[in-house]
Amino acid sequence: MLKSRGIVVRTVKYGETSVIADIFTEEKGLRTFIAGGVRAAKTRMPFGLFQPMTIVELVSYFRETETDKGMNRLKEVRAAEIFTGIPFDMRRGAVTLLMAEVCRKCIHHSDEHRVLFEFLLDQLRWLDTTPHPVANIHLHFLIHLSGHLGFQPLAEPDNTGIFLDLKEGVYTATPPLHPCYLDAEQTQHWASLLYVPLELCHEINLTRTERKALLQKLLIFYRTHVPGFTEIHTPDVLEMVLG
Repeated sequence: MLKSRGIVVRTVKYGETSVIADIFTEEKGLRTFIAGGVRAAKTRMPFGLFQPMTIVELVSYFRETETDKGMNRLKEVRAAEIFTGIPFDMRRGAVTLLMAEVCRKCIHHSDEHRVLFEFLLDQLRWLDTTPHPVANIHLHFLIHLSGHLGFQPLAEPDNTGIFLDLKEGVYTATPPLHPCYLDAEQTQHWASLLYVPLELCHEINLTRTERKALLQKLLIFYRTHVPGFTEIHTPDVLEMVLG
């Protein structure tokens, strides 16, 4: 039996009442589970527990396989933490959907990764409870997630490096010869979001246009460094909701 906390990344309906869920577990990394009777009238595992980025405690029949791609059956699922802001605020909800879609395309670990798990927990908890505007949280999330995934530039920007080459992961004094880079102003925005704590990221003053442009560049950054990172659809929803 596997007993673990987990963060629901994706859920697909299966059959009449079941679901197949990808859950990033604290103990075993990203795993796929099947849960029966979830969409039935009477169930011990309500469908609401399988919404994107829900934090759960699960008990599952579990068997390791040679490829680590086996599907395991859930025995029990209950809420580990109950959100009080995300389900009732369109802006918080839109940010959560973007986080879920990015995680679905980036996280492929089938091993324990507690640091990444705690990072996601901290992001979700703050998004749910912060009294401040949430318009910069997804940018802060993407920049810091790249560090946990291993492709965040290690050097620090200085007076001689005012462009960030997203392809090579270096700061340069002149624009690279390819389009995958941040201009001088965007590099400053990157640096501000990189070094400011999550709790203060709302203090970074970005216009709607600047925020949209930086998000587009960050998604190019991810497509460049994450195999199979195809186009995502939640930015359109996020832009419409954040206004």
